[in-house]
Amino acid sequence: MTEQNIPKIGESALNFCLPNEDGNEVCLDKYKGKWVVLYFYMKDNSKSCTIQAVDFSANFNEFTEMDAQIIGISPDSSKSHKNFIGKNYLKIELLSDPENTVAKNYGLWQTKKMYGKEYMGVIRSTFIIDPKGIIKAVWANVKVNGHAEEVRDKLKELKNN
Repeated sequence: MTEQNIPKIGESALNFCLPNEDGNEVCLDKYKGKWVVLYFYMKDNSKSCTIQAVDFSANFNEFTEMDAQIIGISPDSSKSHKNFIGKNYLKIELLSDPENTVAKNYGLWQTKKMYGKEYMGVIRSTFIIDPKGIIKAVWANVKVNGHAEEVRDKLKELKNN
């Protein structure tokens, strides 16, 4: 797969339903009428994924003031998410995609390389979705440092236009 498969700005976000950290089913269309920051990450408790989740949580109040919901998706189980949230005092909602179904539908389940070996994995990516369900911003192959703030600032800009 290539970045061409990743949804683009102006396209409708693909709906999905996945279990959250409490095992309750959450569907994207539940958030119609709100802004959504949807981000995909590889693994609970890995260094960069923890930084990203903590940074989004640190900006949680500002996102909430902009009527935005932050949703993270990874292949980890609901139980893993619950532990990850508790350990790091996260304020965001995390959804479990163990079969990578949603990651595949969003074009984010791709071949990766590390230490010369190829494997399939989630491409760290973020989408801002408007209240009508339209994608307004896309970041693929995200670098975590400063990313949550960049997303927050982009959301402010989008809301002011």
